[in-house]
Amino acid sequence: MPETPTWVYPLGSANDGAWQVSLGAADSATQVAGWAHTGLKVAELAPGEAIKLAAEAEERIVVPLEGAFTVSVDGTDYPLRGRANVFAGPSDVLYSGIETALSISSRDGGRVAVALAPAKASYPVRLIPAEETPVELRGSGICSRQVHNFGTPAALEADRFIVCEVITPAGNWSSYPPHKHDEEREGESSLEEIYYFETRLAKDSPAPHEADPIGYARVYASDERPIDVNAEVRTGDVVLVPYGWHGPAMAAPGYDLYYLNVMAGPGRVREWLISDDPHHGWIRRTWEGQQVDPRLPFTD
Repeated sequence: MPETPTWVYPLGSANDGAWQVSLGAADSATQVAGWAHTGLKVAELAPGEAIKLAAEAEERIVVPLEGAFTVSVDGTDYPLRGRANVFAGPSDVLYSGIETALSISSRDGGRVAVALAPAKASYPVRLIPAEETPVELRGSGICSRQVHNFGTPAALEADRFIVCEVITPAGNWSSYPPHKHDEEREGESSLEEIYYFETRLAKDSPAPHEADPIGYARVYASDERPIDVNAEVRTGDVVLVPYGWHGPAMAAPGYDLYYLNVMAGPGRVREWLISDDPHHGWIRRTWEGQQVDPRLPFTD
């Protein structure tokens, strides 16, 4: 009987050398059966430390999670001003194109992610300043969340991947209603998806020192292909969505939730088209007339 693929990777379970997370990349020691279209690498660097990526047939986007970085591409340095943490609003990000070696150096220490996808078409290197990142407040009420759309088709010219990040205030539901994108058909595209999570105590929380910021992520079957994920997640954890309904991603009361999404698939067109779970899609209609959560947008 073939081994059941692993879809949940707690921090430390997909590390590779200096990379705390290394999934789906051409140079990754952690390969996932059946996983072909997306990848993610995350590293924590000390002040002045650098990490390198060799040229590969994959496009990449460098996303500072905490701290400022400089990315060197073909002899040109691109400073990324970064941010204090992932809840402090958008960061500068850098799209590197394909077949390009990178060196990422930290200024004062911090954490950086590299989202990637195997690709063939070449697009130019592009620095996207934080001020140019489209910020969307999606949903309303307890389904309110903040989306940074720096790597979506409307914001970035690229070959294969779609990349964005989402902030969900404590107690809210995100990636909801549950939806899927696992078929190439009218109104839906086939896309793998990576969720990289971070959590924190909600601002001004009276939590004790032993508090344990957590969130939850759900993935379940949409057809005969088996998948059943109901994962407790913390900073550094990753959930892979190869197919199936996914959502909600839940920010537990008292704890804010962040996730970085990386999507790509085999389809001819680079687009995010989804189908809602028919049992739950009706919830979208209830958003009309409700206010967006007043805690949004997050800027610090």
